[in-house]
Amino acid sequence: MYPTGYSIGQSDPPKSPRETLPTMYDLPSEFPEEPGLPDEFHDLQPQLLSRTLALSDYSRDQWFTGSDLNLYYDVHHPLWHKRPDWFLAVGVPRLYDDHDLRRSYVVWQEGVAPTVVVEFLSPRTESEDLGRFYQERDQVEPEAENLEPIDLNQVPGKLDVYETYLRVPHYIVYSRYTQRLRYFKLIGRQYQEQAIDSLPKALWLEDLNIGLGIWEGEFEGIWGHWLRWCNADGRWLPTDTETAQERADRLAQRLRELGVDPDQI
Repeated sequence: MYPTGYSIGQSDPPKSPRETLPTMYDLPSEFPEEPGLPDEFHDLQPQLLSRTLALSDYSRDQWFTGSDLNLYYDVHHPLWHKRPDWFLAVGVPRLYDDHDLRRSYVVWQEGVAPTVVVEFLSPRTESEDLGRFYQERDQVEPEAENLEPIDLNQVPGKLDVYETYLRVPHYIVYSRYTQRLRYFKLIGRQYQEQAIDSLPKALWLEDLNIGLGIWEGEFEGIWGHWLRWCNADGRWLPTDTETAQERADRLAQRLRELGVDPDQI
C-alpha cells in the first residue's frame, strides 16, 4: 500500500505522471471494511441514469459513467477515495486507455475530474452527502442508539472533496424516501444551491445541454419515483431497450403499410 503523504520520486530525465504515479492497477478497487450497496435502489437507479444519458455534443466514446466505484482524488494521499453513487466524467474514453474496463477512477491518471456527481441519501449518510447543507428533514430514518456514528474526521467529507478537491461543477442529491431533489452548482470556489423546477420537478445542466428530473414510472418491473434525464422540452430520454423497441415498432408499422404481416416473418 502507498502510505499517507506519498512522495513522488524524481528521475532524470523526468518521467510522466502516467509512469510515476499509482494507477488503478496499483490501488484497491474495494476495501473490506466498507459496506456494500445499502439497498436495491442503489443498484437500479444508477443503471437508469446511465442508460438514458445522451449528450448531444459528445460521442459515446467521449464520456464515462461510474457507480459505486472508488474515485481516487488526492495524489498526496493516494488511498484517499470516495465512492459516489453515480458520476459522469466528460472528455475521457469509455474504456481506460481505450481497451480496459475500469477497476476504479484515478483522477491524476485520467486527467479529468467528474462533471456530475449524484448521491442517493441513505440512513446515516445524509450528513456526509450534504455537508453544511444538511437539514434535519434530510434525515432518512432516526438512527438506532446502538449504531456507531460514522467518523468524518479522518478524511475530508464528500461535499468537501467534490467542492474543493475535485471542483465538480454539478453535485446532485436525491432522496427516494421523500422525493426531494437538491442541486448544488459550483460558482467560483463554492457550491450554491439552485432552485428546482416544480412541474416537472427537474433541473437543467446548461453546459451539457441536458436536464435531470424525477420521473414516476416503471423501470425493470418496479414502479417508483426515479431520476431520469430529459431534453429541453421536458421529454424523458429513452433507455437503450426502449429505443430498440421503438425502432422495432416503426419497422413493424412500415411492413403493415406494405401489406406484410410482421408476425409472419
